[in-house]
Formats: sequence, C-alpha cells, structure tokens
Amino acid sequence: MDRHIPFDALHNFRDLGGYATADGRRVRTGLLYRADSLGKLREGTADWDRFRSLGIRTVIDLRHPWEAEAQGRVPEHGSLTYHNLSIEHRPYDQAIQGPDVDPGPYLAARYMEVAEDGVKEIGRALQLVTEAVQANTPLVFHCASGKDRTGQLAALILELAGVPDETIIEDYTLTELATPALLADWKTRNTGREPSWPGFGRAPSSVMKTYLTSLRTRYGSTENYVNQQLSLDAEELQNTLRTSLLESAPTA
Repeated sequence: MDRHIPFDALHNFRDLGGYATADGRRVRTGLLYRADSLGKLREGTADWDRFRSLGIRTVIDLRHPWEAEAQGRVPEHGSLTYHNLSIEHRPYDQAIQGPDVDPGPYLAARYMEVAEDGVKEIGRALQLVTEAVQANTPLVFHCASGKDRTGQLAALILELAGVPDETIIEDYTLTELATPALLADWKTRNTGREPSWPGFGRAPSSVMKTYLTSLRTRYGSTENYVNQQLSLDAEELQNTLRTSLLESAPTA
C-alpha cells in the first residue's frame, strides 16, 4: 500500500500512523511524519500550503549541518521549531559504491555505525518525539532521501510503540515507491550522470532485517540499547509512546 502524502517537490513524505501494534492497537494518524529533505519546500507554493495544513510544529533534521547549508532547510516560520540533530558521524557516499556491493549487509553496517556514534542526537530526537506526542502536536523528522537515517529513527519509534518487525520492515521498504523520483533528483544535481551503485536509493527488506538483528545481537535487545547507549529509560519511553501515540483499533 502506498502511504505517501503527495507533494510536487517531496517524494518520500509519509504518515507513520495507522500501523497495528502487537497488542491490537494502532498508531494514531496525523501526529508523526517521516520525510525526505524539507529543504525542497518553498514558501508561496502549493507544497508549502500542503505542509502547513498538516499542523506540524516540530521539525527534526537528521542531516549533517553542511547538508542543510548546501541543500537548504525547511523555511523558517513562527509556528515551527527546528532542530538539526546529525545522527550520522561517519559520512559515506552510496552513489560511488561498486555494483558488487550487497545493500543488505552494507547499509546495515552503516546503520550500526550511526547507532553507535549518534547516541546523543538519537536520544534527543526520541525526547522530542515523546514531548510532541504527549502535547498532541504533530512532528516530522527527515534526512536527505527519507530512507536511511529517517528509517532508523522510524524503526526505533515503531518498535518502542509495540509495532512488530514485519510492519517496521514494510514501512522501511516503502521508500522503493519513491526511488525513481529520488534517483531523478540525484541525476539532476549531478549533471545527468548515473550513480555507479545499482542499490542507490533502494530500500530492500534485507537492510532493515539485518540491522534489527545486528542491533539486538550486539546489545541483547533494543531496550538494552536505549537504556545503556542512549542513557534513557526504555520502559518509560515505551509507556509514554503507547499511552500517547496509540489508539484502539476500529471494531469495524
């Protein structure tokens, strides 16, 4: 199912709501969004009006500061609070990888680097998310393509909320529907040339499956990772998200 919200310049903007949890509830809609770079938004356009209509109050930009400087950030507005939390500390270039690089282990290894390096920023992002859901104020988090860094944070939020792995993996793979447009944007920025890596912009299920397994193998559980590496209370986060973010599933 395509869960993308249509924009002209944005290609991977999605509502995290509607996913069912293991206990039969579901994530509320209209509260948490994930996206590709909001630096493509321009005031005075239909895209900007559509974005503003969502009632978003908090923007978390997971990109490096130099990415935001080069590619732009969400337009400043009195209703928006902007946070630049660069969770990736070891930059890498997916476009230049060779055709023999398997996306599953390669990207999962990069995600593990982010999980190890970006603990301060990931922890702060989770705090902002919990504050937003408690206050019932919509929040969006994004990176460049809305796939890797955004996918990691989405997976962590959904797991803490009680969403099962198969759904988390499904959410990750939905970027595949945006891949052609993301690739076209990259080619436009790079004088029309093709990336050398066939996996560029792709989001195969093997990536998220491998990453979730690697994280749990290294730390024992996602809860241990949150407690030990992020220095947050995983049980408290789970309780907050499940109380404020979830709702009863409809009976009909």
